[in-house]
Amino acid sequence: MILKKYYIYGALSLAVFSCAPRQEINYMKDIENIALDNSIKNSRSTLQPGDQLVIIVSAKDLDVVKPFNQNYSSTATVAQYSIPSGNAQFQPIPTSGPIYLVDTDGNIDFPQIGLVETKGENIETLKTKLAGLISTYVKSPVVDVKLINFKVSVLGEVAKPGTYVIPDGNTTLLQTLGLAGDLTAFGVRNNILIVRNVDGKFTQQRIDITSAQFINSPYYYLKQNDMIYVQPNTVREKSARVDPNTGLYISVASVIASIALGVLALTRN
Repeated sequence: MILKKYYIYGALSLAVFSCAPRQEINYMKDIENIALDNSIKNSRSTLQPGDQLVIIVSAKDLDVVKPFNQNYSSTATVAQYSIPSGNAQFQPIPTSGPIYLVDTDGNIDFPQIGLVETKGENIETLKTKLAGLISTYVKSPVVDVKLINFKVSVLGEVAKPGTYVIPDGNTTLLQTLGLAGDLTAFGVRNNILIVRNVDGKFTQQRIDITSAQFINSPYYYLKQNDMIYVQPNTVREKSARVDPNTGLYISVASVIASIALGVLALTRN
């Protein structure tokens, strides 16, 4: 009976402790209690110097808008990439059209109009702004704007660290971590660092993805050139400080010790 009682206690203890680590790696455990009111506002990234934009103007009469599509070549394409599902590889999506570079002052040089300021604008507001400027010359113009060089970097304890190009510049922290193959078992999930550069000013934020509270953070939706760093846990840090050749050294020392003992035993005989 005593052994049976200890067996039951041991089984219960094992069940309790085996469940604990699983809770530490769950994401957004309280998501049902969190409102997403701010998510749409935070998803709209403002344009930054160095952004490359494909802008195409269309209307009922395409001949009328030709002056606004200068330098357009139907054979020129820009490689974008679709977000893969599962283990699928990135698939190129050809995007054609005239390319405009946002200069260091936050302007683009647009045909027939001249310099157009983009500072503080996002893709949607720039469409509206350009349509308003072009409507002086063209009735009911339609403007399509694509950001073709939006990229973020993921470093640290993820399966596939690297820099990722995101189509249309719309991605969340979780989606990007998914592109990087998710965190490894050694990644710290409640202290992920995001470094951001907006208009030349660097900011940083620590994010806890085990809580859904971060959905309302301005760092839930990523911005151009964001850098994500997943910190290793103490187990990984300790293992990194250990010389990888330690096992070899111990094996060699054991062999030398065995030989020395053998020689010593022979000399005594």
